[in-house]
Amino acid sequence: MDAYYNKYERDPQTRKSYDRRWKRIRDRYISEHPLCEECQKYGRLTPAEEVHHIIPLSKGGTNADSNLMSLCKQCHSSITAREGERWARR
Repeated sequence: MDAYYNKYERDPQTRKSYDRRWKRIRDRYISEHPLCEECQKYGRLTPAEEVHHIIPLSKGGTNADSNLMSLCKQCHSSITAREGERWARR
């Protein structure tokens, strides 16, 4: 599903932003923030698996640390679904 979304549905300009440079930023950020930041708000210690842009790149967000969050897959899916960015009806 991720591969399909990235290839066919993600905005081409945004897709270009997820390159080798992003992988280095992501790896550095997740090593500095190894636990899900959303789960921590509720006292849960869950390993982070993904890095989320608080303001999406497609809406003017950046790769600055202040715009990133470490999240577990469940929290990332929940936030993304709530924002409607990825699974919005077209």
